[in-house]
Amino acid sequence: MYRFVPGWDRLSSEERMKFDAVRAPPNASGITMQFMLLFSRQGKLRLQKWYVPLSDKEKKKITRELVQTVLARKPKMCSFLEWRDLKIVYKRYASLYFCCAIEDQDNELITLEIIHRYVELLDKYFGSVCELDIIFNFEKAYFILDEFLLGGEVQETSKKNVLKAIEQADLLQEEAETPRSVLEEIGLT
Repeated sequence: MYRFVPGWDRLSSEERMKFDAVRAPPNASGITMQFMLLFSRQGKLRLQKWYVPLSDKEKKKITRELVQTVLARKPKMCSFLEWRDLKIVYKRYASLYFCCAIEDQDNELITLEIIHRYVELLDKYFGSVCELDIIFNFEKAYFILDEFLLGGEVQETSKKNVLKAIEQADLLQEEAETPRSVLEEIGLT
């Protein structure tokens, strides 16, 4: 891991431990998300992204339990709650709840910022996102999330870079769907 540190092999174990103590977190935010759920005020699941392997039965149970728990809470209550061995961080935007599960030692405020950044990305792409945008363009909502988060960790912090990647993917998709003549297909025009 530190083989590029000059003289690593000559360091004592105490000196090597100093490197471990100052090592940066594995990702930019230091947050490893377990899953993200988007659901409506009526309790309808609109988007789910799981970053841990669970059976479908367990996912449904967790989703049902969390949707009921979050919807039962009053608007003035804290957006963080202890649940099992995780922390649940949620935020309501219009008619949608964005709900994330993080490890017990992770920072709730950073998670709120991650949720807010995702909403900002959706707003930029859809132009004031609403529940119908998520329903009818769910593949784009997933794509935006995948450009932003990878394996439950923040992959790209720049909104501009995320939106640029999405724009490029849209252009590729548009190009692939554009009908072309047989001559164009084989490169004769």
